[in-house]
Amino acid sequence: MASNSTREDEEFHCAVCHEIYKDPVILSCSHSFCKCCLQEWWTGKPTKECPVCRGCSKEEPITNLVLKNLCERRSAMSERSDVLCVPHGHKLSLFCLEDKVPVCLVCRDSKKHNNHRFRPIDEATLDLKVELQKLLNPLQEKMKVLDEVEADWFKTEKHIKVQAQHIEKQTKEQFKKLHHFLQEEEDSMLFAIRMEEAQKSRVMKGHIERLSITKAKLSATIRDAEDQLKANNDISFLQNYRATVENVQLTVELPNPQPVPGVLMGVAKHLGNLTFRVWSKMQKIVSWTPVILDPNTADANFDLSEDLTCVKVGLPQQLPDNPERSRYLYVLGSEGFKSGTHSWEVEVGDHTSWRVGLSEWSYPKKLQGKCWLMDIHDGNYKASSTETVPTVLTSVNQKVQRIRVQLDWLNGMLSFSDLDSKTHLHTFRHNFTGVLFPIFGFGSFMSLPLKVLTKELCVHQADNS
Repeated sequence: MASNSTREDEEFHCAVCHEIYKDPVILSCSHSFCKCCLQEWWTGKPTKECPVCRGCSKEEPITNLVLKNLCERRSAMSERSDVLCVPHGHKLSLFCLEDKVPVCLVCRDSKKHNNHRFRPIDEATLDLKVELQKLLNPLQEKMKVLDEVEADWFKTEKHIKVQAQHIEKQTKEQFKKLHHFLQEEEDSMLFAIRMEEAQKSRVMKGHIERLSITKAKLSATIRDAEDQLKANNDISFLQNYRATVENVQLTVELPNPQPVPGVLMGVAKHLGNLTFRVWSKMQKIVSWTPVILDPNTADANFDLSEDLTCVKVGLPQQLPDNPERSRYLYVLGSEGFKSGTHSWEVEVGDHTSWRVGLSEWSYPKKLQGKCWLMDIHDGNYKASSTETVPTVLTSVNQKVQRIRVQLDWLNGMLSFSDLDSKTHLHTFRHNFTGVLFPIFGFGSFMSLPLKVLTKELCVHQADNS
């Protein structure tokens, strides 16, 4: 029976797609196929051949109405069979709450469902749809979260490209300045070499000209003496002898030319430590800042300078909500400290609401970790931390324009001082254990900037003693 059923099923299936016929057509060779399957099979082929027997069809395929009706009837019977109980052939009118399957009245009274609870199909459907919806709600909420994350990640990917373009542009600008400086230095050094060459050449030309005069005078004396030696007239020779001898003796007494010192090019002067000398001069265009601001941690309302040393409040920007970014008008330094001593200076100027210090920052906390800050608000300078009660710094009797921050991580000291008056302002003492990041912020949306000051560079030669 099973084999007969299988053969019957095959009769209703297309030989191309192996599914029940959809809009079947018949060829002249009596084989039938889905119309769309046949058209797709023929696409790109030079002849319209049968997919089964490979015979060529000379006529256009026509609809196989008999097969179409049989397939539609079979599909309808299959749909009706879905609502009938397979073992008993009765309508599925109940739902077994234990087995979670629809059953008929005969199934309800069978041993298989002994002591089971049942509900009418319509009631069970309503209850289970409510239950399924409850199970579905968390997934739908999760999908919303994933959609939001996906949108943010697309924004992040776009921002990465913007950052890369900005970095590339700034890198080219910096190297352009360096190339310009090096070109000017090269031109200056080549000019000095050519000037020295011209000066040394003039000196040697002067010596050569004077030597030429001496040689000409010597040559004339030699020529006169040789002429006298060749003379055939004895009286004439004797008459000129005294003058000739005196001339020869005077010429012999002329001093020989001496080697000219210091006339060669100063090779060592030009080539010695050339790169070091250029490097020393680069101090004019090269700066170094002990703390660089990290734009990836900056509040979306912040504007950072191109060299990442200055921050001010600007217009809100559309930035990725990356884990490192602050939402509290803060920006962090790009490097953290977990050992050693460090210092940096901040120009606060006339800003009336600023915060400067250190944060034991961890991105999952979004700046909610330990902080040690000095700030000003409503004209009062305060030292505050997450470990202590804020302290009003009553000793500050003049406006602070520039502040120095000094960290001694090992000894647990963080000090603030007035850079201009050299006055100590406050020192925090704490047993630091984590990585500390310089932190800069504002207490209000003022447009005045905070600027990390550059350090003076000094290139010098090591003492060999």
